[in-house]
Amino acid sequence: MTDEPFQRPPASAPQSLIRLLQDFTLEANRYVDSAGAQNDMHRTDLNALAVIMRRTAKGLVVTPGVLRKELNLSSPATTALIDRLDNSGHVVRERHASDRRQVQLRMTPKAFQDGGAMFMPLSRHMGSAMAAFSPEELELVTRFMSAMVDATIAARHEASGGGPATPGDSAV
Repeated sequence: MTDEPFQRPPASAPQSLIRLLQDFTLEANRYVDSAGAQNDMHRTDLNALAVIMRRTAKGLVVTPGVLRKELNLSSPATTALIDRLDNSGHVVRERHASDRRQVQLRMTPKAFQDGGAMFMPLSRHMGSAMAAFSPEELELVTRFMSAMVDATIAARHEASGGGPATPGDSAV
């Protein structure tokens, strides 16, 4: 628990906005479940691919340990996850170039192709929805959503017993 008193959103951020964020989260989760089911993939599989893609784009090595920590999985669950992704042709295990003892995970072209096909409808619909907004409005919403992501990460960190996180402490 924290010593900070409960803070309601300011009057300028009505409860309906919080409900819209909850609705968005719920619908995004439903989309991921539906798209994954159509491709015989679990939500955890898709989350793992997202972690690998995000970290790789930042030039970071992704190991089974990194995946285990990011997804909060046990070692056996992580191995089962990587085996599924390997068997489906979405991930390969490779030895790290400088430390041959270390295994790193890489997405395959099939993963990018399947992911693109799975998320194309969502991307298309969201792109159409965003087209109705000016660049200034989109920048404002981007700042708002970034702040909401940071707040959610801080709350998750606190709820997991890690104590209060500082704003901007997002996971890599």
